[in-house]
Formats: sequence, C-alpha cells, structure tokens
Amino acid sequence: MSDVLDLACTLIERPSVTPEDAGCQALIAEHLAPHGFTAEPMPSADVQNLWLRHGEGEPLLMFAGHTDVVPTGPLEQWSSDPFSPTLRDGLLYGRGAADMKGGVAAMAVACARYVAKRPDHNGALGLLLTSDEEGVAVHGTRVAIERLRARGEVPAWCVVGEPSCRERFGDVIKNGRRGSLSGRLAVRGIQGHIAYPALCDNPIHRFAPVLLELTGTIWDEGNEDFQPTQFQVSNLNSGCGAANVVPGGLTADFNLRYSTEVTAEQLRERITGILENAGLDCQVEWQEASLPYRTPPGTLSRTCQDAVSEVLGTDAELSTEGGTSDGRFIRPTGAEVVEFGPINRSIHKIDEHVAVEDLDRLAEVYLAIIEKLLD
Repeated sequence: MSDVLDLACTLIERPSVTPEDAGCQALIAEHLAPHGFTAEPMPSADVQNLWLRHGEGEPLLMFAGHTDVVPTGPLEQWSSDPFSPTLRDGLLYGRGAADMKGGVAAMAVACARYVAKRPDHNGALGLLLTSDEEGVAVHGTRVAIERLRARGEVPAWCVVGEPSCRERFGDVIKNGRRGSLSGRLAVRGIQGHIAYPALCDNPIHRFAPVLLELTGTIWDEGNEDFQPTQFQVSNLNSGCGAANVVPGGLTADFNLRYSTEVTAEQLRERITGILENAGLDCQVEWQEASLPYRTPPGTLSRTCQDAVSEVLGTDAELSTEGGTSDGRFIRPTGAEVVEFGPINRSIHKIDEHVAVEDLDRLAEVYLAIIEKLLD
C-alpha cells in the first residue's frame, strides 16, 4: 500500500461529518511533524482549523483543503461501510475518498516528499485545513485566512485540492467558481377540507405557476468565464399527511449559482418582484451569498497545467464550473488560486470513490507544482 493510499484510508476511517474533524487534522500534523512543519491550531466556535508551515521566506505556496465530509445518506444503500475504506477493482470506496480526504492525503505526502529532498528550499510551504467547508463555512477557512492575513502571512499562490476533474483525471483545473445565493420561501395559505376548496387557499396551487416562472427565467447569458446563472429548487414541502386536507403552508428551499453578469442583490430584487407580482402571501429568508471568484491565467495556472501535462500526459482546461469552494475566501488576499484534484463524478453520492492510481499520481502532480514554484 502506498503512503498516499495508507493516509487516505486512515482519514476515511474517521467519521468527520461536518463540522466534525474527528482527529483528521491531528493526523496530518503528525504526518508532517518529522519533516519540520510547525502546526498551529486555529479553532473557531465548533470548527477545527489547522495551519501547517515549513520555511519562513517568501513567496508562500499554500495548499488548502477540508477534513469534513457530507453525511452518508442511507447506510443500507452503500455497498460497504462508508467509514470503512474498501478497495474494489482498483477503486477506493468511502465517504470523503474523492471529496476530499484523498486530496488532503496527496497534499500532505507531496509536502513531506518535497521537504525531505529540499529542507532548505526557497520561500515557504504551507497547508491550511478546515472542518467547515461542507457546512455553513462561517468559522473555517474564512476565519483562518483572515488571521493569517492580519499578521502578513499572505500566499502568493494557493492550490485547493477539491475534486476538479470531469471525465478523466487531469482534464480540468478550476480557476474560479460561480457565486451561490440561497433562500427559503414560506408561502402561507388557508388550511381546510379538500372537498370545500372555496373555503381554502391552497399554497401549492398558488406557488405552481410561480415556480414555473422562476425556473424558466433567463437571469443572464453568462460570459466567456462563467456559465449562465441557474435557479434550482432543492426541497419542497407542504401538506399535513392527510389526503383530504388542503395544506395551510408551503416551504421551498432554492439556490442560484450565479455568474459575474449579475450580483446577489440584483437576483434578490428580481425574485422579490416575481413573488410580489404573483400576489403570494409569502416571506423569504435569504442566506448570505457566496461571491464568485476567478483567477486570470497566470503563473500558477500555467504551472499546474505544465505539471499535469508532464505527470499525466493530459492537457488540462481551465474552468469555473461546479459549486462553491473555499477558494472564494483565499482569492481576496491577492493570491493566485486554482483547484485541482480527483474526478468529481461520485462526490456526495452513495458509494463515493476514487481511483487508487489517481491518488498516487495526484501526489506526483502536487510535488511537481511545488518543485516548479519553489526550486
């Protein structure tokens, strides 16, 4: 078993469902301690953050990742225990295998290998970990990066180990992400007997044409860097459980992944206008928006593309597709930020997995990136 696979398996065994860390960060600190990395815990509320660094000079190359995972979903649907790493047909199965304990293991191994070869390297090498990426992301990387920035520890480059690849390992490097705006809509109706609709006000009937309008609205056309803004409903709930009762209320959770062609405030105003024009008796609770970010092609993206080409023989394209990541908190420091990691087709799913071979090659890519930037 390779050192990357061994470390990934040990991490997967720890049930670190967000915001729990379950000892994962201590394990990484233990792995890097013999190589001279200093470990500085940066806890905030119920979240564990850890800053690991080797070297005092500049420039600072940072790797960033998270040790928390999403819930497993129905255990009976898994082919094996999600927290018992299992090898089948060259694949490693387990919650977090791809998102992103495999990436964290590859980062740690690459950092250890580099420092073992170059203990007196140029600049500094760091690894920032949090247990609050899959959750609300309030006390995680956002807090840790501000603490680092306040004392002048600002990375020149940051590689986030999120699973970035689409169809085959090495095909995509993310150099940005769309913004995210979420809300919970509560529609009020009048409950009553289903046989007397004139005495009721059915919120489902009221909301149905509004939902059609929201899903059919063209919010923008996107641009050369970002896909068009998209509206999606994630949860829709109504009814009291009885077949002969018109419900008195409805709730809908929705999300917009938006481009830089619009702002979160503009989206809120348009949605509010649609709801008001429909005459709905309703209220929306908005969640804080995640801003979009993008790093223009430059030193870091070219270095990553070169490393992927040399190690994997693949020409990686730059993309901003997909969900949010903690890169949005790091980019405002001025750092060049990219994301590169395993194939993302199984993330957050039942039987999440990653190819064992890809984990070893990921560590090789990370090592090549370090060598190109710090040698």
